[in-house]
Formats: sequence, C-alpha cells, structure tokens
Amino acid sequence: MYSFMGGGLFCAIVGNILLVVSTATDYWMQYRLSGSFAHQGLWRYCMSGKCYMQTDSIAYWNATRAFMILSAMSCFAGIIAGILSFAHFSAFERFNRSFAAGIMFFISTLFVLLAMAIYTGVTVNFLGKRFGDWRFSWSYILGWVALLMTFFAGIFYMCAYRMHECRRVAGPR
Repeated sequence: MYSFMGGGLFCAIVGNILLVVSTATDYWMQYRLSGSFAHQGLWRYCMSGKCYMQTDSIAYWNATRAFMILSAMSCFAGIIAGILSFAHFSAFERFNRSFAAGIMFFISTLFVLLAMAIYTGVTVNFLGKRFGDWRFSWSYILGWVALLMTFFAGIFYMCAYRMHECRRVAGPR
C-alpha cells in the first residue's frame, strides 16, 4: 500500500511541477513569421527576440489558462491529501485520504485534458492554417506529459485505496 502511495506521490509532484512549468513558459507553439522565428505561450508571444504580453482576451486562451491553473491547483490539493494519507488519524476513520487524493489527481487529469484539447483543436484548425511553417513546442509537450503523470498518480492512489479496503474488509490476522 505504501509503495503505491509513494509512487503516486512521486508522479503527482513531478506532474504538478510540469503543469506549472508548462503553464508559465512561452513555448507552446513555434512558427516562422515574416522570415523570422517566433514562439508563443499562454501568457506571452515573442518575435525577433522581444516578448509581448497576450493582451487579447481570446476565449480559447482564457479557457486553456483556466483549465491549466485549475489542474495545477487540484493536483496540489491531491498532493496534500496524499501526504496526509501516510498519517493515521483516528478522527478520519470514515474519510479515506488515499481515495480523496486519487480523485483529486483524476480531476487534475480531466482539467489538463480539457486544456490541451482546446488548445490543440484551435491551434490545428485556426492558427495552423494561418502560419504555414509551425509546430508545437516543448511547453505544450510538457502539458501532455503532466497529464500522464497526474493520471498515473491517480491510478497509484486508487490501487493503494483498494489494497487498504481489501485489508480492512478481511480484518486483522
């Protein structure tokens, strides 16, 4: 049980770091514009070595930003619940923290999946046609890796919960 929780906690911490880095950096997409290379993230775009804030309030950027932030926050809440699941407090007999941590990691996975799907769909269908020579970049890829890490953290914590429930039902030996 503790090995599942430890593996889940490792995946969750790595996933949360990747979520924050992916959300904060400016390399979601790279493209060639007027003969020079440019790149953009969720908050800024950079051209010819100068970066500018994304001041346009475009719905897909706002949705992607919101879902990435919600994902990082729910992953952080899952990490707190996951750390607390190592402690055994009798006051929380009816509330299983490993189950709550697993649910928070799955919620985080859902939020990052929504963010990545929105960004991918709009980029491929709109921006991809606007810029001929473009590609997704490393910040975007980190978002997908964070999705996998939070998903596996949820799987690990659900396995830990299942093992705990099986032992609880079987009773002491």
